[in-house]
Amino acid sequence: MAQRSRSRSAKPPSRWRRILKWTVGLGVAGAVLGLLALVIAVYTARASLPSFDELKSSPNGQMIRVHAADGTVIVSLGPSYGEWIPYSQIPQPMRDAMIAVEDRRFRSHWGVDPVGIARGIQVSFQRDRRVAGVSTITQQLARNVFLTSNRSYIRKLREGILALALERKFSKDQLLELYLNKAYFGGGAYGIDAASRKFFGHPAATLSLSESAIIAGLVKAPSNYSPTADADAAIDRGRVVLRLMRQQGVAGADAVEEADIKAVKLAPEPMQNSVRYFTDWALPQLEMLIDETVQPLEVWTTLDLDMQRAADQAVRANTPGGAQGALVALDRGGEVRAMVGGKDYVNSIYNRATQATRQPGSAFKLFVYLTALEAGHKPDDQVVDEPVTIQGWSPRNSSRRYSGAIDLRTAFAYSINTIAAKLGLEVGFGAVADMARRFGITTPVNTQPSMVLGTSDVRLIDMTRAFASISQKGVAVTPYGITRVTANNQVIYQHQVDTSRVLVAPYVAAQMTDLLQTAVNTGTARAAQIGRPVAGKTGTTSSNKDGWFLGFSSGLTTGVWMGRDDAKPIPGLQGGTAPARAFANFMGKAVAKRPVEQFDTQVTLPDWQLEPDDETYFGEPDNAMMVDADGNPLTPAAPNDPAVDDERPPAEPAPTLDDLIDRITGRPTPRPESAPVRPPAGSGPVRDVPARPPVAQPRDQEPARPNQ
Repeated sequence: MAQRSRSRSAKPPSRWRRILKWTVGLGVAGAVLGLLALVIAVYTARASLPSFDELKSSPNGQMIRVHAADGTVIVSLGPSYGEWIPYSQIPQPMRDAMIAVEDRRFRSHWGVDPVGIARGIQVSFQRDRRVAGVSTITQQLARNVFLTSNRSYIRKLREGILALALERKFSKDQLLELYLNKAYFGGGAYGIDAASRKFFGHPAATLSLSESAIIAGLVKAPSNYSPTADADAAIDRGRVVLRLMRQQGVAGADAVEEADIKAVKLAPEPMQNSVRYFTDWALPQLEMLIDETVQPLEVWTTLDLDMQRAADQAVRANTPGGAQGALVALDRGGEVRAMVGGKDYVNSIYNRATQATRQPGSAFKLFVYLTALEAGHKPDDQVVDEPVTIQGWSPRNSSRRYSGAIDLRTAFAYSINTIAAKLGLEVGFGAVADMARRFGITTPVNTQPSMVLGTSDVRLIDMTRAFASISQKGVAVTPYGITRVTANNQVIYQHQVDTSRVLVAPYVAAQMTDLLQTAVNTGTARAAQIGRPVAGKTGTTSSNKDGWFLGFSSGLTTGVWMGRDDAKPIPGLQGGTAPARAFANFMGKAVAKRPVEQFDTQVTLPDWQLEPDDETYFGEPDNAMMVDADGNPLTPAAPNDPAVDDERPPAEPAPTLDDLIDRITGRPTPRPESAPVRPPAGSGPVRDVPARPPVAQPRDQEPARPNQ
């Protein structure tokens, strides 16, 4: 028995014990090998890390600063960086607040905090969610500088290795300096100085403890806690940071009371004013102009801030209630000096100056008359205003009557529809469409007879471009907003104005200017007068849905459009009313410091010739109620109710019976004995214009027109 017992006790160890020993041995060996691999990986990463100075200079993304013509920064896009704040100049409250909320054991761990990881795992089990919030400041720095934010175990492993490597290469103070100058705090602000300037309006060197707590609280969720997005949420988050600082015994935290953090003054967010219409149009063009996608860019533009303010004020002050307005101003070379795409950018970022397509009404007659002038017509040529039918279409004049024989100058000044239709038939509707495309109309142009009255949709910037080309004596003008782009103080793009493309002969442009200035001096556009030579044209569409005025003076060309986005009628809206007044309000300020420039042919009118035009007499737009969007004739509607029509000018006396007889028989209207006012000698050719548009004087009875 004793022998048997001894044999049992001498049995070899069980199989499970052997497996356990092997497992432990392999585990220890694996751990040693893993530790060795980790050490090798960490020191390899450490060797490849940039120097401290290199890390300080590397940006986190491309920043774009946009300058007005005078150099003023009008908008900053992309990430914004303040000054680099050395560790010794970072306020102590800012350092303490960031450590308290993001990494309380920052000074003691080696880059990865096992205690923090264990706590994160415990919280994840308690709240039934994935592990979160266990990254140290060093890990966050590694992710911000070297990695992306995608969630994966591989990225997390690389983040840990880089964090350990950073701790081996840099001191804790250097790591905290890098972190505080590179972390993203929302609103496009990178670094505490950019955040301090953006949210509090002063440099980071003067941050108070309450302000530091608010900034430190932004790192967790910049978009949620940003003061520009939710000021209350930012302050509440600052309270959380202050509570953590008290719990951790941070010096001075106990002295901060509730009233202190409530008293923090946030810098007001800059208004998203009408300048953004311009930058939204200009900046996408950078993709076609430059290839630089990394270096910070300085973009210099054509925008004149004084003109932009005047344009914004003119649109807001003159656009009828419930309607929208847009304005574009082009200088001689195509420089966009002002652009307003709507009454309020905050409420609507839709740019009606460059994106909206609307019918231009009689403003489109520019291309009809250009085609006729190029074909050989002269402003003094006699034409007959009479009923006309073209392919079943019978246009009517807004006055609902016909004037007989008149000259082209008068027909254009008073926007006679039948004459435009006859000219279109004579030169060819296809030729008119080609002229429109030649002058920069980029939208489709139909060739139906009614197209002469502006039934094809166009853009305001394209129409303004066409008028600017007339101002430049027929040389093509191409709108542009970016003059040059620099990166690291090196010019990488410089705009060159092209004046080589001639659209029409100079004499044709001069004759067209002759017609356009007559429209302003005695025709449908008299509200656009500004005390110096102006040439322009009104446009009004069916049922008062759109009002246009486009014109130029002293080298500046401006186009104005008004209407509703849903294209509903607006009582009293005509090109010669609100749009022309907005033009005058803007141009009076925009060209005030420019020298007065005379046109090749001047028009000087005595006061007795400045009397109401057809639009004023009859309360109708120049082609309103004549055709619909498809060019079909419409039945004339009753005049607008004066009680509703707040845009109508003061009522003028109706024509007398003698006036009507004179118009029918063609007898000249008697003139006062006073002589017409003439400009000073040597100021250029002068001519007079018929007093009333419907009166046609035979050529041999017209007063002499010297130097025509």
